Amino acid sequence: MYVKKMKRFGWILMLVCIVCSSCVRKKHRPVPDVSHISVPPVMIDRFDQALTALDTAHLHQALAQLYQQYPAFMPVYFEQIMNYGPYSDTNHLLFEEVRAMLHSKDIHGLQDTINKHFPDLSWLSRELRQGFRYLKYYFPSYHIPKVVTFYSGLNNFGAVTVDTVLGIGLDMFLGENYPFYLQVSDPYPQYMLHQFAPEYIVPDCFKVIEQQMYPPAQEGTLLDMMVQAGKQLYFLDAILPDAPDSVKIGFTQKQLDWCRKNERLIWQYFIQNNLLYVRDMQQILHYVGPGPNTQGMPGEAPGNIGSWVGWQIVRKYMDDHPDVSLPQLMQMRDAQQLLTDARYRP
Repeated sequence: MYVKKMKRFGWILMLVCIVCSSCVRKKHRPVPDVSHISVPPVMIDRFDQALTALDTAHLHQALAQLYQQYPAFMPVYFEQIMNYGPYSDTNHLLFEEVRAMLHSKDIHGLQDTINKHFPDLSWLSRELRQGFRYLKYYFPSYHIPKVVTFYSGLNNFGAVTVDTVLGIGLDMFLGENYPFYLQVSDPYPQYMLHQFAPEYIVPDCFKVIEQQMYPPAQEGTLLDMMVQAGKQLYFLDAILPDAPDSVKIGFTQKQLDWCRKNERLIWQYFIQNNLLYVRDMQQILHYVGPGPNTQGMPGEAPGNIGSWVGWQIVRKYMDDHPDVSLPQLMQMRDAQQLLTDARYRP
């Protein structure tokens, strides 16, 4: 299952460099026409509603019937998302956990909120279908997954892949003003809340699809992790050509504008502090992990800034190598060679 969980230097003295780097990057590759790509309508199956409506007086029978409808997704949901243990006819502890959940006013309140926020998912079906057209254009053998919705009890499962199923955790897209994001036992930080909005659903779905197609490495240098993240974001460029950059990477527009204006200074920070080849994962996560800002940089620098730089490196490489296809890019493993060939000099 794949889930969507220094020394300072003279920044002010170098602001003269900003003018050349402040332009919005143009799309150098034309967006392909995918109108001829045959993709059936995306049917979104409401597992969340089916689960909440189960008859708790006959729970064993009800769960057995639900399992027949969701044989791939339901066991993973209970064991890995809800942490109730493995599903089986003899797991009495799981049945008691599910019974307690379905008797919970909080769960029914959450389902009511989801229903009010998402009374109609036809827009989501259309956007996913269009994304799948682009995906089939670049990867003709890709098999379109079954799409189901669920809730995780605000446990930060926005999108997951399970075999041939794409799961969407609707409770993680109720808008940044949904009060219970701040009232769970481990409240979500303010800098994350803007990402809990409906416009993030489709990008998050294709992020986990990309991770399923190309499982990410768990170790390497900071450069390896930056380029790996950059390739995923370039994948979104290709599959969701109309999605805003800010939504693809999870920055606010103000944060994205700051990065664009200071691209040269950001890159010099990595070079001057000899960061590209560090292997300490705790240090790496300062630059390719979520956070309110980036330690050692000005306060305007968002967290995850290394992923943004990796994105620009990959974009530069693909701009300079129009003969390289998206599948070829995704199969590249040598981050150093990609950086060298990109001649990235913001």
